Amino acid sequence: MRKIVQLLFVLIFLAPSVFAAGQPEKLSDVITKGKWINHSDGYVPIPTYKEGEPDQKEDPTTVKRYKTFTFETDGGFLLDSAKQRYSGRYEIIGDEVELHFNTVPITELRTNKDPNQQGGYDVTTQQVKLPNRILQINADGNLYGDGYTYKQYSGAVAGLFNFYEFSGFANIAWGNIIMMIVGFIFLYLAIKYDFEPMLLIPIGFGILIGNIPMFQVADFNLKLGVYEPGSVLNILYQGVVQGWYPPLIFLGIGAMTDFSSLISNPKLMLLGAAAQIGIFLTFLGAIYLGFAAPEAGAIGIIGGADGPTAIFISSKLANGLNVLPDGTTVKNLIGPIAIAAYSYMALVPVIQPPVIRLMTTKRERLIRMKPPRAVSKTEKVLFPIIGLILTAYIAPSALPLIGMLFFGNLLKESGVTKRLANTAANPLIDAITILLGITVGASTQADVFLTPASIKIFALGAGSFVIATAGGVAGAKIMNLFLKKENKINPMIGAAGVSAVPDSARVVQGMGLKEDPTNHLLMHAMAPNVSGVIGSAVAAGILLSFLM
Repeated sequence: MRKIVQLLFVLIFLAPSVFAAGQPEKLSDVITKGKWINHSDGYVPIPTYKEGEPDQKEDPTTVKRYKTFTFETDGGFLLDSAKQRYSGRYEIIGDEVELHFNTVPITELRTNKDPNQQGGYDVTTQQVKLPNRILQINADGNLYGDGYTYKQYSGAVAGLFNFYEFSGFANIAWGNIIMMIVGFIFLYLAIKYDFEPMLLIPIGFGILIGNIPMFQVADFNLKLGVYEPGSVLNILYQGVVQGWYPPLIFLGIGAMTDFSSLISNPKLMLLGAAAQIGIFLTFLGAIYLGFAAPEAGAIGIIGGADGPTAIFISSKLANGLNVLPDGTTVKNLIGPIAIAAYSYMALVPVIQPPVIRLMTTKRERLIRMKPPRAVSKTEKVLFPIIGLILTAYIAPSALPLIGMLFFGNLLKESGVTKRLANTAANPLIDAITILLGITVGASTQADVFLTPASIKIFALGAGSFVIATAGGVAGAKIMNLFLKKENKINPMIGAAGVSAVPDSARVVQGMGLKEDPTNHLLMHAMAPNVSGVIGSAVAAGILLSFLM
């Protein structure tokens, strides 16, 4: 009897829970327990992508993104879809959940095609109301509707998904890894072998910054990347895109440059002009490889071995904004052209010596040149003034470059503006070099940089550098045909006609000392070297005059 009573008490206490377990849980309780998440493909990781526009890919590469439903107990819901949030009210009808969306403003981002307003988006906003949707709970406990299946997770787990989606691990691509390896190589060459560390360290580190993968999707601007208007990097990058940095660098170069060797032997300016053949042959090569004329003009400047000039002309001709006569838009080649130009400038000690040795005999490499004559202060002061007038009249389009170059030199040679000259030659050019290097490096975002066009540009750049070096050497050999024996030119100084100042002149000096430890060619080589700076700027102005 006692056992029977105990059994009855147990049944009485367990009965509610037993029967409750057998009853189905309310649908409203089920959907409000946590967050419902779908991870599906189909999202374009290009903020300004617009299907159907002529400059967009028909079948762009898409990525997976999370869509999350959150149902509140008060009847409201939120749908976060690729960071576009929709809200509304839901009602439960039988075993279905019917969604009624609110009207929300949707912002569309389009690439700005106005060259006078570079760097921004054309932004349009429209009011959108999604149609009603019906969702159901499947037998497996997942939420299903409109062809999507949503799995339920707790709020904490959903937060981890959101964190992961914004991390670099979720957005990494092989292109990012390749570009980061390139950045490591730049840093290694600069630190280990002292190859142009002032350039390669900022650029190399900028490549690492630019290829940290981040969340991207159409019509969503996170304001982090160099190509996202409003971001810090994009604001700094305007100095490249708008062409502000190159003239300021030319100001510093002018304040550091001594034109005495050129003034004392003006005929050596012809060697700087001869080396510019690399620019025009590269231009023709780029045309042959299928680049549009403005793009080819920007690529051609790589042959001048002048990074600032290459950036300046690229910002005018190959900026991704100018519209060609056939209605297409020029490619944005600023990053590839800048990287190619600075890469080959850093590799001057590697590229030029074999070309020089191939084109000269030992006897020619041993030629001693007359010491340059002393140059008066009056000549030094008049040179930047007269030089500005002559070159600007030939190529007014290059005025921002040659104007700042000669202005900086006048600050130096006048002798009465030492503070200004020191500022231009030291803190100003150093600050601009840092900003230019880091932003040019950051512009090598893998999805923008790793293209067939970039490979062609690097190939053309290597060829143009060789041609420019050969052109300078050949120019010196031709000049020697018309000079007396005592006035002969060492053909090696012709290689310094490229405007990689003063690296190219140092290469010639080193090769001269290797042939004859008493034959110093540095001052002679500086004449074509500095004339190469002027020559590349004038060549850029000529190309701009034809192609703008």
